[in-house]
Amino acid sequence: MAELLRATALTRRFGGLTAVHGVSLSLSIGEIHAVIGTNGAGKSTLINMLSGELPASGGTVEFDGVDIGAWSQPRRARAGVGRSYQRTTIFPAFSVLENCRLCAQAALPRAWALWQSAQRCELSTKAAKRALAAAGLADQGARPAGLLSHGGQRQLEIAMCLATNPRVLLLDEPLAGMGAEETGRMLALLTELKRSHAVLLVEHDMDAVFRIADRITVMVNGAVIASDVPNSIRSNREVQLAYLGEAH
Repeated sequence: MAELLRATALTRRFGGLTAVHGVSLSLSIGEIHAVIGTNGAGKSTLINMLSGELPASGGTVEFDGVDIGAWSQPRRARAGVGRSYQRTTIFPAFSVLENCRLCAQAALPRAWALWQSAQRCELSTKAAKRALAAAGLADQGARPAGLLSHGGQRQLEIAMCLATNPRVLLLDEPLAGMGAEETGRMLALLTELKRSHAVLLVEHDMDAVFRIADRITVMVNGAVIASDVPNSIRSNREVQLAYLGEAH
Protein backbone atom coordinates (compact mmCIF):
# COMPACT_ATOMS: atom_id res chain seq x y z
CA MET A 1 0.00 0.00 0.00
CA ALA A 2 1.29 3.44 -0.97
CA GLU A 3 1.25 5.92 1.92
CA LEU A 4 -0.13 9.29 0.87
CA LEU A 5 -0.91 11.27 4.00
CA ARG A 6 0.94 11.24 7.32
CA ALA A 7 0.25 13.22 10.48
CA THR A 8 2.91 13.31 13.18
CA ALA A 9 2.28 14.56 16.73
CA LEU A 10 -0.58 16.73 15.47
CA THR A 11 -1.90 19.08 18.15
CA ARG A 12 -4.58 21.76 18.28
CA ARG A 13 -5.17 24.13 21.17
CA PHE A 14 -8.07 26.55 21.65
CA GLY A 15 -6.82 28.88 24.38
CA GLY A 16 -6.29 26.67 27.42
CA LEU A 17 -8.14 23.70 25.88
CA THR A 18 -6.19 21.05 23.97
CA ALA A 19 -8.69 19.50 21.56
CA VAL A 20 -6.16 17.24 19.81
CA HIS A 21 -2.96 16.18 21.53
CA GLY A 22 -0.02 14.57 19.74
CA VAL A 23 -1.99 12.47 17.24
CA SER A 24 0.00 10.48 14.67
CA LEU A 25 -1.52 8.40 11.89
CA SER A 26 -1.04 7.56 8.23
CA LEU A 27 -3.36 6.99 5.27
CA SER A 28 -2.52 4.68 2.37
CA ILE A 29 -4.12 3.77 -0.93
CA GLY A 30 -6.01 0.50 -0.58
CA GLU A 31 -6.84 1.05 3.10
CA ILE A 32 -9.78 2.45 5.05
CA HIS A 33 -8.45 3.96 8.27
CA ALA A 34 -11.31 4.60 10.70
CA VAL A 35 -11.09 7.04 13.60
CA ILE A 36 -13.55 6.43 16.43
CA GLY A 37 -14.24 8.06 19.78
CA THR A 38 -17.04 9.61 21.78
CA ASN A 39 -18.36 13.10 21.09
CA GLY A 40 -15.69 15.62 21.97
CA ALA A 41 -12.82 13.19 21.39
CA GLY A 42 -11.31 15.49 18.75
CA LYS A 43 -12.15 13.56 15.60
CA SER A 44 -13.63 16.41 13.56
CA THR A 45 -10.90 18.78 14.73
CA LEU A 46 -8.38 16.24 13.46
CA ILE A 47 -10.05 16.13 10.02
CA ASN A 48 -10.16 19.93 9.95
CA MET A 49 -6.41 20.06 10.51
CA LEU A 50 -5.68 17.40 7.91
CA SER A 51 -7.81 19.20 5.31
CA GLY A 52 -6.37 22.63 6.13
CA GLU A 53 -9.49 24.22 7.60
CA LEU A 54 -7.74 24.63 10.93
CA PRO A 55 -4.03 25.34 11.41
CA ALA A 56 -2.24 22.96 13.75
CA SER A 57 -0.78 24.27 17.00
CA GLY A 58 1.95 21.67 16.71
CA GLY A 59 3.06 18.66 14.70
CA THR A 60 3.29 18.06 10.95
CA VAL A 61 1.14 16.94 8.03
CA GLU A 62 2.79 15.43 4.96
CA PHE A 63 1.10 14.65 1.64
CA ASP A 64 2.97 12.40 -0.76
CA GLY A 65 6.19 13.14 1.13
CA VAL A 66 5.75 16.94 1.11
CA ASP A 67 5.16 19.00 4.25
CA ILE A 68 1.79 20.72 3.66
CA GLY A 69 1.33 22.19 7.14
CA ALA A 70 1.44 25.75 5.79
CA TRP A 71 -0.87 25.04 2.83
CA SER A 72 -4.39 26.50 2.76
CA GLN A 73 -7.44 24.27 2.37
CA PRO A 74 -7.93 25.20 -1.34
CA ARG A 75 -4.30 24.36 -2.10
CA ARG A 76 -4.60 20.99 -0.34
CA ALA A 77 -7.85 20.28 -2.19
CA ARG A 78 -6.24 21.07 -5.56
CA ALA A 79 -3.32 18.80 -4.65
CA GLY A 80 -5.68 15.90 -3.99
CA VAL A 81 -6.94 16.06 -0.40
CA GLY A 82 -10.75 15.85 -0.49
CA ARG A 83 -13.24 15.80 2.36
CA SER A 84 -16.92 15.51 3.22
CA TYR A 85 -18.78 16.98 6.20
CA GLN A 86 -21.07 15.79 8.98
CA ARG A 87 -23.89 17.98 7.72
CA THR A 88 -25.30 17.78 4.22
CA THR A 89 -23.69 20.47 2.06
CA ILE A 90 -25.44 20.05 -1.28
CA PHE A 91 -27.35 22.68 -3.29
CA PRO A 92 -30.87 21.15 -3.09
CA ALA A 93 -32.43 23.26 -5.87
CA PHE A 94 -29.69 22.36 -8.38
CA SER A 95 -29.60 19.12 -10.30
CA VAL A 96 -27.41 16.28 -9.10
CA LEU A 97 -25.13 16.81 -12.11
CA GLU A 98 -24.90 20.55 -11.51
CA ASN A 99 -23.83 19.98 -7.90
CA CYS A 100 -20.96 17.84 -9.12
CA ARG A 101 -20.11 20.17 -11.98
CA LEU A 102 -19.68 23.09 -9.57
CA CYS A 103 -17.11 21.08 -7.63
CA ALA A 104 -15.34 20.02 -10.81
CA GLN A 105 -15.18 23.65 -11.95
CA ALA A 106 -13.53 24.62 -8.65
CA ALA A 107 -10.83 22.04 -9.33
CA LEU A 108 -10.53 23.05 -13.01
CA PRO A 109 -10.57 26.88 -13.00
CA ARG A 110 -10.67 28.44 -16.47
CA ALA A 111 -10.33 32.19 -16.00
CA TRP A 112 -9.88 32.71 -19.74
CA ALA A 113 -13.38 31.25 -20.38
CA LEU A 114 -15.17 33.99 -18.42
CA TRP A 115 -18.00 34.36 -20.95
CA GLN A 116 -18.54 30.66 -21.60
CA SER A 117 -21.60 28.95 -20.13
CA ALA A 118 -20.65 26.43 -17.43
CA GLN A 119 -22.94 23.91 -19.14
CA ARG A 120 -20.67 24.03 -22.19
CA CYS A 121 -17.50 23.24 -20.26
CA GLU A 122 -16.68 19.72 -21.44
CA LEU A 123 -13.91 19.16 -18.89
CA SER A 124 -16.03 19.86 -15.81
CA THR A 125 -19.06 18.05 -17.25
CA LYS A 126 -17.03 14.92 -17.95
CA ALA A 127 -15.44 15.05 -14.50
CA ALA A 128 -18.88 15.43 -12.91
CA LYS A 129 -20.33 12.48 -14.83
CA ARG A 130 -17.34 10.28 -13.91
CA ALA A 131 -17.82 11.19 -10.26
CA LEU A 132 -21.53 10.40 -10.34
CA ALA A 133 -20.84 7.05 -11.97
CA ALA A 134 -18.22 6.22 -9.34
CA ALA A 135 -20.68 7.11 -6.57
CA GLY A 136 -23.50 5.04 -8.07
CA LEU A 137 -25.58 8.02 -9.18
CA ALA A 138 -25.06 7.91 -12.93
CA ASP A 139 -28.81 7.68 -13.60
CA GLN A 140 -29.73 10.54 -11.23
CA GLY A 141 -27.93 13.43 -12.91
CA ALA A 142 -31.03 15.36 -14.02
CA ARG A 143 -32.86 15.01 -10.72
CA PRO A 144 -33.01 17.95 -8.27
CA ALA A 145 -30.54 17.10 -5.52
CA GLY A 146 -33.05 17.94 -2.79
CA LEU A 147 -35.31 15.10 -3.96
CA LEU A 148 -32.71 12.41 -3.31
CA SER A 149 -33.13 10.22 -0.24
CA HIS A 150 -30.90 10.96 2.73
CA GLY A 151 -28.59 8.17 1.67
CA GLY A 152 -28.59 9.44 -1.90
CA GLN A 153 -27.62 12.91 -0.71
CA ARG A 154 -24.68 11.46 1.24
CA GLN A 155 -23.64 9.60 -1.92
CA LEU A 156 -23.88 12.88 -3.81
CA GLU A 157 -21.57 14.54 -1.29
CA ILE A 158 -18.97 11.87 -1.97
CA ALA A 159 -19.51 12.32 -5.70
CA MET A 160 -18.95 16.07 -5.28
CA CYS A 161 -15.72 15.30 -3.48
CA LEU A 162 -14.68 12.85 -6.22
CA ALA A 163 -15.35 15.51 -8.88
CA THR A 164 -12.31 17.40 -7.58
CA ASN A 165 -10.14 14.36 -8.44
CA PRO A 166 -8.81 13.66 -4.94
CA ARG A 167 -6.32 10.98 -3.95
CA VAL A 168 -7.16 11.18 -0.24
CA LEU A 169 -10.75 11.11 1.07
CA LEU A 170 -11.46 12.50 4.55
CA LEU A 171 -15.01 11.43 5.35
CA ASP A 172 -16.73 12.80 8.44
CA GLU A 173 -19.64 10.52 9.44
CA PRO A 174 -20.88 9.61 5.94
CA LEU A 175 -23.27 7.00 7.43
CA ALA A 176 -25.05 9.38 9.81
CA GLY A 177 -28.82 8.93 9.71
CA MET A 178 -28.80 6.01 7.28
CA GLY A 179 -30.91 2.87 7.47
CA ALA A 180 -29.50 -0.62 6.98
CA GLU A 181 -30.03 -0.71 3.21
CA GLU A 182 -28.47 2.72 2.64
CA THR A 183 -25.57 1.83 4.93
CA GLY A 184 -24.93 -1.31 2.91
CA ARG A 185 -24.76 0.69 -0.33
CA MET A 186 -22.40 3.23 1.20
CA LEU A 187 -20.07 0.55 2.56
CA ALA A 188 -19.95 -1.08 -0.86
CA LEU A 189 -19.07 2.31 -2.37
CA LEU A 190 -16.29 2.92 0.16
CA THR A 191 -14.86 -0.55 -0.44
CA GLU A 192 -14.67 0.23 -4.15
CA LEU A 193 -13.17 3.68 -3.59
CA LYS A 194 -10.33 2.44 -1.41
CA ARG A 195 -8.84 0.63 -4.39
CA SER A 196 -7.67 3.95 -5.79
CA HIS A 197 -7.85 6.27 -2.77
CA ALA A 198 -6.52 6.58 0.75
CA VAL A 199 -9.60 6.85 2.99
CA LEU A 200 -9.99 8.28 6.49
CA LEU A 201 -13.40 7.45 7.96
CA VAL A 202 -14.77 9.12 11.09
CA GLU A 203 -17.87 7.21 12.12
CA HIS A 204 -20.07 6.36 15.13
CA ASP A 205 -21.66 3.22 13.63
CA MET A 206 -19.43 0.59 15.25
CA ASP A 207 -20.93 -2.35 13.37
CA ALA A 208 -20.12 -0.60 10.08
CA VAL A 209 -16.64 0.39 11.24
CA PHE A 210 -15.69 -3.16 12.18
CA ARG A 211 -17.12 -4.46 8.90
CA ILE A 212 -15.16 -2.15 6.63
CA ALA A 213 -12.07 -0.70 8.36
CA ASP A 214 -8.60 -2.07 7.70
CA ARG A 215 -7.18 -0.08 10.62
CA ILE A 216 -8.87 1.68 13.53
CA THR A 217 -7.54 4.54 15.62
CA VAL A 218 -9.32 5.23 18.91
CA MET A 219 -9.31 8.74 20.39
CA VAL A 220 -10.23 9.75 23.94
CA ASN A 221 -10.04 13.36 25.13
CA GLY A 222 -8.04 14.42 22.08
CA ALA A 223 -5.39 11.70 22.32
CA VAL A 224 -4.92 8.29 20.70
CA ILE A 225 -5.23 5.36 23.10
CA ALA A 226 -4.94 2.61 20.47
CA SER A 227 -4.37 2.15 16.75
CA ASP A 228 -4.44 -1.32 15.22
CA VAL A 229 -6.36 -3.78 13.06
CA PRO A 230 -10.04 -4.27 14.00
CA ASN A 231 -9.65 -7.58 15.84
CA SER A 232 -6.93 -6.16 18.07
CA ILE A 233 -9.00 -3.04 18.76
CA ARG A 234 -12.05 -5.13 19.65
CA SER A 235 -10.05 -7.11 22.23
CA ASN A 236 -8.11 -4.12 23.62
CA ARG A 237 -9.07 -3.78 27.27
CA GLU A 238 -8.37 -0.04 27.43
CA VAL A 239 -10.61 0.57 24.40
CA GLN A 240 -13.37 -1.56 25.89
CA LEU A 241 -13.36 0.41 29.11
CA ALA A 242 -13.04 3.83 27.49
CA TYR A 243 -15.37 3.48 24.53
CA LEU A 244 -16.87 0.20 23.37
CA GLY A 245 -18.20 -1.04 26.69
CA GLU A 246 -18.05 -4.39 28.43
CA ALA A 247 -20.43 -6.06 25.95
CA HIS A 248 -17.75 -5.95 23.23
